[in-house]
Amino acid sequence: PIQNMPDMATRIKTPGVAVGLAWTPVGGEVLFVEAVAMKGGKGLTLTGQLGDIMKESASTALSFIRSNTDRLAVDDTFFDTHDIHIHVPEGSIPKDGPSAGVTMLTTLASLITKRKVKSRMAMTGEITLRGEVLPVGGIKDKVIAAHRAGIRSLILPLWNEKDMEDVPEHIKSTMTFYFTDKMTDVLNTALE
Repeated sequence: PIQNMPDMATRIKTPGVAVGLAWTPVGGEVLFVEAVAMKGGKGLTLTGQLGDIMKESASTALSFIRSNTDRLAVDDTFFDTHDIHIHVPEGSIPKDGPSAGVTMLTTLASLITKRKVKSRMAMTGEITLRGEVLPVGGIKDKVIAAHRAGIRSLILPLWNEKDMEDVPEHIKSTMTFYFTDKMTDVLNTALE
């Protein structure tokens, strides 16, 4: 059964919020990542009981954006005058792993460019400084969790396309999937 999250539409209505997918021992989960910018220039704050790998993903996403300001149409002086705070709600639950990389990237790009993430869209994938999207685990459980939450479009790593054979057909037929191995494709697909 579809379990539309009552606040999903309102939570992703503003720039700086994206929906990711996580794998847990009991199945897939939908994960919100939100960011705000404030006057400053000291750097990046991360909260929400994030593990080291998730913190590294956030740093990688920020470094990629900063090193590609021209290509992403980002004002490079933004980083000299703003601090950025990324938070992953449900702070009492520890979170870790590389699969939120594309979500961190999209959240930051959305915030900095002031472009919202398309509605009913979620994503998962590891990222690199060179702009690649790498495969992650738990695809079947993540897709099922997204479907259950009412998400209808997913961005997934190209190398995980083979894992779709494990996803039930009645779920696949109601969703749109975008497979990529490039971080710029993620942003072009996710942002309005």
